[in-house]
Amino acid sequence: MIETASATAPGDIRASYLLHARQRQMYSGILLLIFALLMISGFQLADERNAGGFWVGLHQFFDFPSEVVSEAVAKAANLPGLLIKFFPSLIETVNIAAVATLIGAFGATFLSLLSTRGLARFPRAIPLFRRLMDAMRAIPEIVIALMLIFILGGGPVPAMIAIALHTTGALGKLFSEVNENADLKPVEGLASSGANWSQSMWLGVLPQVAPNWLSYALLRFEINVRASAILGFVGSGGIGYDLKTAMQWGQGRYDQVVAIFILLFATIVVIDQVSSHYRHRLVKGH
Repeated sequence: MIETASATAPGDIRASYLLHARQRQMYSGILLLIFALLMISGFQLADERNAGGFWVGLHQFFDFPSEVVSEAVAKAANLPGLLIKFFPSLIETVNIAAVATLIGAFGATFLSLLSTRGLARFPRAIPLFRRLMDAMRAIPEIVIALMLIFILGGGPVPAMIAIALHTTGALGKLFSEVNENADLKPVEGLASSGANWSQSMWLGVLPQVAPNWLSYALLRFEINVRASAILGFVGSGGIGYDLKTAMQWGQGRYDQVVAIFILLFATIVVIDQVSSHYRHRLVKGH
């Protein structure tokens, strides 16, 4: 009996594995089919509701970029002066992103600690803090900025507040996921020695999670620079507002558009390289 069972066991295992593999392939095929149908139906709906047909206007896709580039090439001598002219606006954009990232990171720190199981000061309020972060992430920055512009008027302050609120929700979610992997033994040891909640978090949790927190904050800073430039289109100041003005004027100002794009591209590349370097050092330790 034992020899018969041992002889048939490998065959049963192989059959079970093949059945499981076929099931996974079937589920994967169904999901792929659903995804393809959603893509096709979504494209058809968007194309029908669009002012012009996608395929009809596809051949004109490069007309506007080529017009912008050709004018910029013809006025290449103006580019150095334009780069200097728009540099203060670029600094304003980076400042908006930096302040918003700092404020958002501080807010995310507290919300993440208050919404992490095993670390929360008020465990019953964990769902409340998590839904608060969900709400901050759900509302786009541009919607918040438009509301604040109506209240506060145009300028960098509405953009900074809008980006900070969205950053708080986004980083709070990421920070809380990092917190869940923290070792609770230091926290328990500090609590048993009489430390309060703030001291336990400061001494027992932050040293463990700080590298990953800083890595996520640097990554968010890159995103916020782009968001700050986009919000300039709705009157929130910075280089985005200059870009909107230049594009509205149309021909004759396309050299300004190219100069602004060069500044934005160079800034994002520099920030990406610097933040990637420091993120690598923070996570890897060298």
